[in-house]
Amino acid sequence: MIDFSNIEYLKTGNPKQIEAYKTLKQNKVMEALFEFDPILAGTIPINIDIENSDLDIICYWKNKTEFIAAISSFENKNEFKIRETIIDERESIIANFKIDDFEIEIFGQNIPTKNQNAYKHMIIEHEILESKGENYRLEIIKLKQNGYKTEPAFGELLGLKTNPYLELLEYKL
Repeated sequence: MIDFSNIEYLKTGNPKQIEAYKTLKQNKVMEALFEFDPILAGTIPINIDIENSDLDIICYWKNKTEFIAAISSFENKNEFKIRETIIDERESIIANFKIDDFEIEIFGQNIPTKNQNAYKHMIIEHEILESKGENYRLEIIKLKQNGYKTEPAFGELLGLKTNPYLELLEYKL
């Protein structure tokens, strides 16, 4: 199993993963977020990204003000914006900006990163991809290229019936 808590695995990945690694390292993105236990989640780490996929970095904040101050260090980046919202009944802070060829989203909640749904979904999706093989991975990508979000794409291929975001959390191989 890949240690997704450390982006070093990207160095030996596909060309987009290698570029993501360089962008994150050269811009010291993970270092700036270090105290918030950042994890790169989403489609790029598990090789199901499409052309416009962004780099999703999830974080765990205990002090919202300190977290906002840390992500505000990116306010000089292209298209920087930050917002507060409620997701799954939890206070959430989201920042978006561009560096190099990547859109970056930093997502923070007062939940340890490995307990956040984005991380749990990625791990489950990775296990499914590992068990089902390359053709399955390509089918997921095809659905995503046709407008499906990641979890609904998995839901479609797995035959999940109601809410793929919740059902994936319970999915057993």
